[in-house]
Amino acid sequence: MESQVLLDLKDVNKVFGQNHVLKNINLQIERGKFITFLGPSGCGKTTLLRSIAGFYTVDQGEVWIDGKVVNDLPPYKRGTPMVFQEYALFPHMTVFDNVAYGLDIKKRPEAEVQQRVKAALAQVKLTGLEERYPHEMSGGQQQRVAMARALVMNSPIILLDEPLSNLDAKLREEVRVELRGIQQELGLTVIYVTHDQLEALSMSDYIVVFNKGKIDQYGTPHEIYYKPRTRYVADFIGTTNFIDGVVERQEGNMATVAYGKGRKATIPTDGLWSTGEKIILSVRPESLRMNPPEAYDFYMKGKVQSSMFLGEKERYFILDDEGKEWIVDAYDIGHISYEGEVTFAATADKIHMMKAEEN
Repeated sequence: MESQVLLDLKDVNKVFGQNHVLKNINLQIERGKFITFLGPSGCGKTTLLRSIAGFYTVDQGEVWIDGKVVNDLPPYKRGTPMVFQEYALFPHMTVFDNVAYGLDIKKRPEAEVQQRVKAALAQVKLTGLEERYPHEMSGGQQQRVAMARALVMNSPIILLDEPLSNLDAKLREEVRVELRGIQQELGLTVIYVTHDQLEALSMSDYIVVFNKGKIDQYGTPHEIYYKPRTRYVADFIGTTNFIDGVVERQEGNMATVAYGKGRKATIPTDGLWSTGEKIILSVRPESLRMNPPEAYDFYMKGKVQSSMFLGEKERYFILDDEGKEWIVDAYDIGHISYEGEVTFAATADKIHMMKAEEN
């Protein structure tokens, strides 16, 4: 029976000079999934992608693809075609020849090359543009050519290194939808590198969040956003508010937490907490309600300092009665604007607990 694990990284380390870029990376990726490597510049995500592709040799650990160790294999023998940020198209070659390049290197029969190139171009909606040159095409079309060049190899895994970063916002969204559609239609395993949180959340089956050469969390977009394991992950993905607290007691999957000036909330939790344990509460701006008519499990009082109209929502910056600033998003409120003293609150299921030592 074929293993569902297509890529298995075991204790992978990479060092450039004095810089330890990848630190004991262990990761298993299943077939047919869209995986995003997410993190800021310099966190190790692109280095790991290039180590999987074979452009970098790992200093320690093993890279397994489809049940085989590939550490000593060159890129063209790994079956890991890569789509680069700059597309890396040959300017003197037509679209057809660019897409056919990998098949020509492998000396595939002409009839097979014709069939596979045409099929790949159809998948990325470039049929009829076979004889154009890269300089005659838009950035979005060039990106599609680069994608077709990867698809034509029929490889088990495709690697994409920030392939949409050179496109404008509207085109990025269009191509994002196309990429995800192609991946799902063909059942491809895709590893996608980006620093764009929205891109990661909207496209991925699973997200790997990198922090200084280590993996902070590997989970679904919902897990990463609503159940971050560390303060770093919570802060990097979207916007959130933090407040310190102390666990008073836990009964089953409910923990009573003291926070602020004499306030308490009973919060659902998956973890096990000790009485007196210091924790951090994370509350997303969209989870808070302004001046709610009913009592909520978690609430604060403060004064509106400023606000920002963002179309679908109004973002408020509020200074609470302990001098801490909060961000609260109010949606679909029409022409109502909140000013002066306010209460803002959230239901217990919208509050996430994390260990304080991970701050």
